[in-house]
Amino acid sequence: MHIALVTETYPPEVNGVAMTNQRLVRGLLAKGHRITLIKPRHQEAPPAEHASLQVHEVFGIPIPNYAGLKLGLPRPGELERLFEADKPDIVHVATEGPLGFSSLRSARKLRIPVSSTFHTNFQDYCADYGAAFAARWMMAYLRWFHNQCALTTVPDPSLIQRLEKDGVQRLQMLGRGADTVLFSPDKRDPELRRSWGATAHSPVALYVGRVAAEKDIPLTLEAWAAARKHCPELKMVVVGDGPVRKKLERQWPEVHFAGMRYDEDLARHYASADIFIFASTSETFGNVVIEAMASGLAVITYDYAAGKQFIQSESNGHLVSLADRQSFIQCTESVIQEQSKMPPIRAAARATAINYPWSATIDRFNHLLQKAAKTEQITPQIDIVSNSEQSTL
Repeated sequence: MHIALVTETYPPEVNGVAMTNQRLVRGLLAKGHRITLIKPRHQEAPPAEHASLQVHEVFGIPIPNYAGLKLGLPRPGELERLFEADKPDIVHVATEGPLGFSSLRSARKLRIPVSSTFHTNFQDYCADYGAAFAARWMMAYLRWFHNQCALTTVPDPSLIQRLEKDGVQRLQMLGRGADTVLFSPDKRDPELRRSWGATAHSPVALYVGRVAAEKDIPLTLEAWAAARKHCPELKMVVVGDGPVRKKLERQWPEVHFAGMRYDEDLARHYASADIFIFASTSETFGNVVIEAMASGLAVITYDYAAGKQFIQSESNGHLVSLADRQSFIQCTESVIQEQSKMPPIRAAARATAINYPWSATIDRFNHLLQKAAKTEQITPQIDIVSNSEQSTL
């Protein structure tokens, strides 16, 4: 099958959506499919890594406050001509930005089946960036976008329920897995720990992800600071970059901000910590949770998304009721006060991750794409949110 996969983020960019797309592309190539990858142009992007992979790059403009990330802006007619020449069996749109919108319209005009993935709760991000008033408009656009598709994959059952209530149709569960070869306790590095000021016996807490408002890193750091009162040698490491990093570095000079880390280096950072503190409430899934579990860390997170899917509290990690900030801090304190309970929980976390390989995700995605490719267009093409939709806003 010939699959056109459209995304506005892909490695060398580092985020959950980019890394997920790369793993899906590699998995589909391994199954013998031909892939046309459509994404914004990136100077540091490596050449195509497989004979059956064609990369089509479009012009992009930088996203404010997100170094390295771009919105794709294809030329008028560019994607229509590409699809007409390449004749993909299906177009899978992974992001809903300008590039995704152009791909959706072009494919539907040519009557090529389209599938999509709901990766990001953009409607929730509006409040984090001072635009809460726009949340309903954003949800209206996302609903319109995904309802033009034969199916939309979603990584979490609870999110499916929420989106169905918001009127999004034809949703299909597509779980995520862990690369348990890359992310492993075996990657633990004593020298790296020493660079953080940690000894062999002092615990290290870790956060990995975008350093952005929607991740609520201040709560993660507040929880660490509270736990540190019980264990002064507890270190804190933040891996990632983003618009609030400099502000947090000024506010928290005792925290080690490691910046962006990749591949084996990222795996070393995971494995060299002991506790993973993740206070974000904006995830559709949260790849970092299963990566931390695969690395053998004791995870503290909220009871939703990846945490809800994989963690049994007090058995292979620790869950806190969603958005209960005080309980989150108290849970972190308790974990540090009861460090003797940590080894079996960390071992159980690793064992859980091993049971969720990426190969199962690839098989499921392959099945869904084949299903969508056989689907006739079932909704009329509409250029913008319908008048009835607008009247409710």
